[in-house]
Amino acid sequence: MQRELGRTGERIAALGQGTWELEKADEAGATRALQAGLELGLGHVDTAEMYGSGAVEELLGRALAGRRDEVFLASKVLPTNASRRGTLAACARSLKRLKTDRLDLYLLHWPGPHPLAETLAAFEELREAGAIRHYGVSNFDVPLLEEAVRLAGPGRIACNQVLYHLEERAIEHRLLPACRRLGVTLVAYSPFGSGRFPSPRSAGGRALAAVAARHRATPHQVALSFLLRDPSVVTIPKSARAERVRENAAALRLALTRVDLAELEVAFPVGPERDELPTI
Repeated sequence: MQRELGRTGERIAALGQGTWELEKADEAGATRALQAGLELGLGHVDTAEMYGSGAVEELLGRALAGRRDEVFLASKVLPTNASRRGTLAACARSLKRLKTDRLDLYLLHWPGPHPLAETLAAFEELREAGAIRHYGVSNFDVPLLEEAVRLAGPGRIACNQVLYHLEERAIEHRLLPACRRLGVTLVAYSPFGSGRFPSPRSAGGRALAAVAARHRATPHQVALSFLLRDPSVVTIPKSARAERVRENAAALRLALTRVDLAELEVAFPVGPERDELPTI
């Protein structure tokens, strides 16, 4: 399954692979997991210079050797590095660690101390030089996202990567509609709640199990399918195990019914709107 990346004309895998804290995993197992994902079409691989202080980018450089053209590769610049000159230097370091000559997508990891216009100017310079193909933002609320789109110009901000999972749906109030209105793809990180997946004994866990049983699926597959019900959303679950990556990929074959979605809506309500964007 592929989806449009903002208004760039690019299509990317709706279900990709995250890499946060992958440096803590066994490298051989993590490599097998990443490569299994590529074989199953999970070619959108997301990382960041922050992850393991560059160690995850280095791991990816080794794991993806010889397979670079199979990957839609995304990385992120730390806000403290995101001055115009600092962004150019950070990108060069990421490219070196990843052993590649270009990134398919480069994001500002979260809003920071440097003027956003400087960061976006650097992104545009990198794009014109061929070092990156597209750019976007991460952890931006509605006013900041609107400002980024205004500064960058129409169609330039490809995506906004934010926290989104069944138990954290606050973005559905304003941010997700704003992404649709602005033509910005929403990339859902930590779609399983980053260690807080619903317990089988909880009301939500029981609802997930019931829906999963009807489809001969797993609760994790149902959780992914729920997020992907919206065509403006893509998601990047992380796993260091090939068997879990294969389980994730099978979620693409799952078609939730209106009854399924209604049950999940009751079990996992959107909740109140928040003043601040939820993050990890």
